[in-house]
Amino acid sequence: MTTRASIDDFLAQETLAVAGVSRDPDKFGSMAYGELESKGYRLFAVNPNTDRINGTRCYPNLQDLPEPVGGVLIVVPPDQTEQVVRDAVAAGIRRVWMQRGAESEAAIRFCEDHGVSTIHGECILMFAEPAALGHKLHRWVWGLLGKLPE
Repeated sequence: MTTRASIDDFLAQETLAVAGVSRDPDKFGSMAYGELESKGYRLFAVNPNTDRINGTRCYPNLQDLPEPVGGVLIVVPPDQTEQVVRDAVAAGIRRVWMQRGAESEAAIRFCEDHGVSTIHGECILMFAEPAALGHKLHRWVWGLLGKLPE
C-alpha cells in the first residue's frame, strides 16, 4: 500500500533513474524526465533500445548505471515492469515508483517479497514539488475525494 511517507522518502532522493524514457517527447516517460530534471533531480535515463535521446545518455538497464541511485521511476508497459523491478533489486535499488499504468500485481508482489519500498497507483508529477497547476488541481480534487495516500 502506498503511503505519504513512502512518497516523501522517494521524492527526497536527489538522484533517480527513469526507466521508460522515450524518443517521443509526448510520451509520459519523456515528459516526467523533463519535469523532474527541471525540479533539480539528477537523473539517469533507461531505455534498452537506444543509447541517446535528445543528447541525453541512455542506459540499457539499471545494472549499467554509472553510479547508485536513490530510486527508479518506472514508466513502461505492465508486462515489462516485473523485469525492471528485478533489475532494480539486482542493482541494489530499494525504492521503486511504478507510474500509474505501469504497475503489475507480479511486480508489486516481487517488490514486497524483496523489501523494496514501492509506490504504485499514483502520478509522480502530482507530488514532486513544485507541482504544475494542473497537477496541483488534480491533487486537490483527490484530497477532497479522500483518494490521497495517508
